[in-house]
Amino acid sequence: MKNPHEIQEQLFFDLIRKGKNTEWGKKFGYSSIQSIEKFKNTVPVSPYESLFPYIDRMMQGEQNILWPTKISWFSKSSGTTNAKSKFIPVSKEALYNCHYKGGKDLLCLFFSNNPASRLFNGKNLAIGGSYYKNPKWKDSFYGDVSAVIMANLPMWAQYSRTPDLNIALMDEWEQKIEKMAKATLNENVTCISGVPTWTIVLLNRILELTGKKNMLEIWPNFEVFYHGAVAFSPYREIFKNFFPASHVDYMETYTASEGFFGIQDQKGSDELLLMLDYGIYYEFIDIDHQDDEFPKSYSLHEVELNKSYAMVISTNAGLWRYKIGDTVKFTSLAPYRIKITGRTKHFINAFGEELMVENAETAVSKAGMKTSSIVSNFTAAPVFFEGNKNGRHEWVIEFSQSPKDLHQFSQILDEELKVVNSDYEAKRYKDIALQEPIIHSVPQGTFYKWMKQRGKLGGQNKVPRLSNSREFVEDILKNLNL
Repeated sequence: MKNPHEIQEQLFFDLIRKGKNTEWGKKFGYSSIQSIEKFKNTVPVSPYESLFPYIDRMMQGEQNILWPTKISWFSKSSGTTNAKSKFIPVSKEALYNCHYKGGKDLLCLFFSNNPASRLFNGKNLAIGGSYYKNPKWKDSFYGDVSAVIMANLPMWAQYSRTPDLNIALMDEWEQKIEKMAKATLNENVTCISGVPTWTIVLLNRILELTGKKNMLEIWPNFEVFYHGAVAFSPYREIFKNFFPASHVDYMETYTASEGFFGIQDQKGSDELLLMLDYGIYYEFIDIDHQDDEFPKSYSLHEVELNKSYAMVISTNAGLWRYKIGDTVKFTSLAPYRIKITGRTKHFINAFGEELMVENAETAVSKAGMKTSSIVSNFTAAPVFFEGNKNGRHEWVIEFSQSPKDLHQFSQILDEELKVVNSDYEAKRYKDIALQEPIIHSVPQGTFYKWMKQRGKLGGQNKVPRLSNSREFVEDILKNLNL
């Protein structure tokens, strides 16, 4: 917080030094890079698709490609345009000096804001993902970043968490939720870390098993929910019903497969402190130029307040000038605090499903082919959790040639989304977190009239395909009285 520019510059040169003898470092002449400016002019900004050939070779056991130390873990997530899942290399440095360091700082900041806390008298309930042996190379593993972290936790951290790893890392979610509920309902749980979606499913099941009205009747010493991955505002009231007490705290983290970026360090504020000493060098790009190979990028000392930037990172796992896909704005420059303003592409990530426009368009196209229908326009949004009802997606679709059976179209669309997006597939498994989608077929011309009404006609204006907000869907349906 006190020396942000010096820390980032020192970290930059350390990354270049470590990467200079890798295949990537030799290709882009890291040995001759003596300044940040030369780095920006020499190394292109890369989306995942550009790095995929290198990562694929690493998954087959090749080393010293993007990073000099051995890579034997890969974090799996969705969101790529060329495959169902993307795999992010996780080095030992990234694991210990980024993800674990972030966890330690999270605890320190919590205790700084809550000096009377008795958090360590109980256990942390961690809802992790699953991990698997890599079929391409037997000496490596892949899985959700939470699973990679949990599988490698030091002894002191394992001792203070629940449930046992053999439950926490299960890959069959229905059994996993059931076993987690039964294993933790008699524990003294003082905090939870996880994604709101799965946490809600678990807490509802514990209440069903115990017959209690709220979670404080089961865990009276509960203090804090550490959350991330999705926007928390739609879930806030649900959690207040689970934990109806003013002393229960909520702390947001900004983490991803690629790294640990930010922590909510102030009580009563939704700003995130940008963590600058985790082996990540940050750059920020004007949104209008985010697709350029060599865009004008801004280092930390050059950013402005309240302006949205696409975030670019170079990391201690070998992601070089990697375009993460998030947009942020700075709310403070001393220290540097940010808010996440969105994605560089339209998406829905209300439940951790990371459904991208490319996924949606592929699934819609295939559903159309299989039902002899033609979709001329569509938009979709989440339907959030309400009481014991799980979330789902709601679609508004305009057909130029309608399917004979809209329900069949809906089923096929749902199945195709599972095929192209592994996170959506996981959330839809047995309706545990997401129910089947709702589809509204609207008359031809609906989207034209709606765009005209919004003053958005013209070649530069496009129908927003996906949104984390219900604004667009509700506006269209309101005009149709649906």
